[in-house]
Amino acid sequence: MEPTEILPVIAIVSLVTVEFGGHALLRFITTDHEKLGEFRERFFRAGHAHAGVLLLLSLVYLLYLPRAGFSAGLEWLAGGVLLAGVLAQSGGFFLHLAVGAQGARSSGTMVTRIGGLLLAVALITLAVGLIGAA
Repeated sequence: MEPTEILPVIAIVSLVTVEFGGHALLRFITTDHEKLGEFRERFFRAGHAHAGVLLLLSLVYLLYLPRAGFSAGLEWLAGGVLLAGVLAQSGGFFLHLAVGAQGARSSGTMVTRIGGLLLAVALITLAVGLIGAA
């Protein structure tokens, strides 16, 4: 199978986890508000929002990927880097929620930054491919 046939399925299935996260966040906000606290709630919201938006971005990205004229190997690499960036950027917020402290860096903030870099690499790669294919 082609990467543009499998990777969108992974992104769509991952959106189900975002839906579950939305349900959990709603429960925390409405019935267990004291359980998270303001600091953790902010990072839960940030991780949840980034995951949803970036997974939708990945679906658009994967629609354009075949137009870049890349080999199947480069499509796998670009799509994999993109999805790894989505997981790292949004996952870093959740990691910071678990191990971080307010006003301080943590492994979570580092993972979030690495995710941002991976996303940038994937997006620039696609842009260069689309320019070259035009």
